[in-house]
Amino acid sequence: MEDLLKQFSLNVASGVEGAAALIIVLAALEATWNALRVFWVRPTLPDGSREAVRLRLARWLALALEFELAADIVRTAVAPTWDEIGKLAAIATLRTLLNYFLQREIRENEARAT
Repeated sequence: MEDLLKQFSLNVASGVEGAAALIIVLAALEATWNALRVFWVRPTLPDGSREAVRLRLARWLALALEFELAADIVRTAVAPTWDEIGKLAAIATLRTLLNYFLQREIRENEARAT
């Protein structure tokens, strides 16, 4: 039964990681399209337009980080070893820090814009 749960959690984690990868790909495509528009098609737009492209990408990446963290938690949810728990702690710390700084930068830029 434990092996069945472990396999199920690995499949769920893979699906969540796939969702994160899809989010990253779509965000990169959107950011590339918007950057091309801002930098080459309409270069006279104010600097805030460039910043908006960057911040929108940051929001998408923060969401993808949350999905990746969820996948790591699901992966280690069934009968984790101490090694897996240690790796999860390190990964969770790094992803949480990245997400924290991304969110802080987004909030600071929104506060400056208002």
